[in-house]
Formats: sequence, C-alpha cells, structure tokens
Amino acid sequence: MFKSLFHWKVLLNIVLAMAFFAGLVWLTFRWLEFHTNHGEEVPVPNVVNMTIHQAIKVLDDSGLEYEVDSFKYDPKFRPFQVLAVFPAPGANVKNGRVINVKVNPRTWAKVGIPDIIDRYKGLAFNQLNLVGLKVGDTLYEPSIQRDAVLRILYNGTSVKPGTQIPRFSSVDLVIGSGPMRNVTIPNLVGRTVQEARKIIGQALFEVGIVDHEDGGKDESDIIYYQDPEFGSLRDQGMQIDLWASKKTPAELQNKIRQLDEMYRPKIDTTLAPIQYNEVPSPTIEQRPMVPKPPVSTSSSTSGTTSTTPKPKPVSTQPSNNSTPVKQNTTTPPSTKPVDKPKPKKVVIE
Repeated sequence: MFKSLFHWKVLLNIVLAMAFFAGLVWLTFRWLEFHTNHGEEVPVPNVVNMTIHQAIKVLDDSGLEYEVDSFKYDPKFRPFQVLAVFPAPGANVKNGRVINVKVNPRTWAKVGIPDIIDRYKGLAFNQLNLVGLKVGDTLYEPSIQRDAVLRILYNGTSVKPGTQIPRFSSVDLVIGSGPMRNVTIPNLVGRTVQEARKIIGQALFEVGIVDHEDGGKDESDIIYYQDPEFGSLRDQGMQIDLWASKKTPAELQNKIRQLDEMYRPKIDTTLAPIQYNEVPSPTIEQRPMVPKPPVSTSSSTSGTTSTTPKPKPVSTQPSNNSTPVKQNTTTPPSTKPVDKPKPKKVVIE
C-alpha cells in the first residue's frame, strides 16, 4: 500500500495540482491589483470654503467621485459653501474614491407640516414648534369647534398636513370661535336631501334624523317637512330633522298636518290670562285708630277707687203725681231726656 503511494505517477499528479493552485493564486492577486489600481493613490484636494461648483471641478480633475450632503443649514456661512470634506484634505485615496462633501444649503431644510387639523390650539402650537415652524397670525371664524384648528395657511394659501415648507417658516392658523347664537333656520322644504345637507353644513348646523317615506336612503328625495321650522332662531350646532319623500309637499298635506300636531301644537289663546296683582301692605298712617279705654288711678295703700264724674242731667223725670214738672228753660221742649251713662269701675290691684 505504501509503495503505491510513492509511485511516480501519484507524485507527479500531486506536483501538478500544487503548481496549478499556486498559479491560480498568483493570477487572482494580479487581477486584484489591476482592478483596484493598487499602489496608485492620489491626495484629497482641499476644497473647504470653496463654492460647490468650484469644489466639483477640482474633484473631477483629480479623478475622484463626490457625494454632496446639504442637510443642515448654518446661517453663519454663505449659501452653497463647502464646510467639510471626508476623508480629510491631504489624505491619500485611490483614484475613483467617493468623497463626502458637506455644503451649506441655500436656506433651512424643508419640514412637513404636522397634522393639527381639529386639534386644540395649544397642542397645535406645541407641535409646530417641535418641527421648527412658527405660528404667524391666528384668525377666528364661527364654528362649533371652539378653539380648534380649522385650516392652515402658508403665504395666504390653504395647505394640507404633510406639505413640505422651509424650516422656521411662519404659518397662519384659522381657529374656531364657537357657535353663534340665535341664527335663523334656513328653508329646506322643496329641496333634495343632498342640497339640504349642503345648506345645513354651510349654516353650521347639524343634520339630525332623515326620515324617508319609502324607507330608503335616496339623496334625491324632496324635503316636505323640517324641524325646527323655517325662520326660527337656534344656536349653531343644533340638529335639524328632515322628512323626505319622492312626492311633492302639496301631495303630503295630511302627513304635514300630523307632524304639525306632533311638533308644533297650537296653543288656545281665547281664555283670558290670569293676572296676579300684588296687594301692598298698609302703612302706619292707613292703620285704623283703636280707642283707648279710660284710665283710672287708685291708691294702693288706701284701697279706694275713683270713678268718672257723673254728667249733669239735662231734664228731670216726671214724678208719680199727676201734676207735671216744669222743664228746664235751658233745654228745648222737644228734646228727649238723655239716659245717664253708667259709671265704669276700674280696679287696679
């Protein structure tokens, strides 16, 4: 077995295989040197503080590729001025190497407007500041969304969220001032449901119940009844209910009367209204005077009482005799005798 391994034919095959492998390795390295320009290096030219146009011309003459990076704006330098180069100037690189050139752009890089529609104005201001945008004018218009952002304006034109504008630009915001009060309800009878929705939205009201007579949802049906009625005053944001049909309002008078009895009942005003009059309380001058009883004094020590003096009789009573008694000349003959008042006794214990 060992004799067969040292046979000259086997040794010859091994030597040929080793030579073939060595030749293959040598050819590979030669190809790499030729392809990569091994040993052929050029220094990176100094293009810092040049304009980008001058730097491109210098790099092209040196046989170097370049890549321009203008992401960050620095107001301390001129627009399109080369700020830095990588690899650094003077470094030896191979011909065709890509050089990264950082250039100061003309202005700030553009940023997207954040989605702040229907957001509270305080949150909207913070989101704009975070992306580097400034808030210009704040315009208010009537809306049921009080203090919410309705639209975004840039240079007087309405823009959508996501629009790219330069950083540190100013945008104007249209903010809702809240609903108006006592706004007249528009007339929707005779219009289609689609037209009624548009009119309600323009008046800043809300569409309430939409009742189709046939139970469908055809937007071309004609409005024959609405609640609240046309001309009434409501605050913006209130709902307006609609009744629609394919028939005209003149063909639905019975249905309209039923809805009137339900939503607009008539009030009987034939009865006189009840009046409530306020009776003033009597003052001190208007109160009746109550006579005071006669006051008598008595001595507590003696226990005697004092009575009121007796009035003098005006005329004398006739005696039991038949002869009449002369009347007093001071009293007229036709005057009747006055009864004697009974004395009142008041005892004070």
